[in-house]
Amino acid sequence: MSALADGAVQAHAYGSIFDLTGKRVAMVGAASGIGRECALALAANGATVLAADRDRDALDSVVRAMGGDASAHVVDLLDVGAVEAFADGVGSIDALVFTPAMNIRKPLERYTDADFEMVTQLNLAAPFRLLRTFGPRMAAAGGGSIVGFSSIRAVTVEPGQGVYAASKAALEMLLRTAASEFGAHGVRANAIRPGVVETALTEGLRANSDWNEAYARKSALRRWAKPSEMVGAALYLVSDASTFVTGSILTVDGGWTAQDGRFDPPM
Repeated sequence: MSALADGAVQAHAYGSIFDLTGKRVAMVGAASGIGRECALALAANGATVLAADRDRDALDSVVRAMGGDASAHVVDLLDVGAVEAFADGVGSIDALVFTPAMNIRKPLERYTDADFEMVTQLNLAAPFRLLRTFGPRMAAAGGGSIVGFSSIRAVTVEPGQGVYAASKAALEMLLRTAASEFGAHGVRANAIRPGVVETALTEGLRANSDWNEAYARKSALRRWAKPSEMVGAALYLVSDASTFVTGSILTVDGGWTAQDGRFDPPM
């Protein structure tokens, strides 16, 4: 084959590098926010989405919006048996994406053991269960992609965010461990690190005009992100465009962590 012809073949292959046709993706947290947008985007790009969440009505809504072969699965991530039953029920998958998280904003001195348990159970223990359950299954099947949503709070914190931040930092290390332990079997594991996003988790902050403006001005783009602006990163990490990407953190924060943002210096 001539170099020109070989180049044409390569160009053709690159044209479908983001195509998810034939891939089965378990999307955990699909009922709302970033998870819902990811589910819609995955389906729009050809994936069969196995949408999981606790909210049956919201799940049914997103599955109707996706159409095709999408299916709804009610799963309580705090129930070990439910996670295992979900994995058994969906069978072989090509990718796992998960978004669920919660935050209780309090200074450490006022944090109760119950507060700590609530945050770490959903933000850390639940992802651990997903990795422990799906990782070996994907490895046995010959590979796949795991994508977990972290936060800029994994690397930069403010008063009242300590436990949430710690849970997200730990999540990133769990994903890197999964990348290390399952990589020899073709399983990739990566984290997406969003900045401030307009979701239910941040609704209280956005309702306060001072907080809303302060957060908007902190990033280089001077605004909050929309959930839909997170889906490109998820599509990339699920697709064949990222087959040599594992153990990585993809930051999608509008430049929040790229600058100190204390004030606008005179130029």
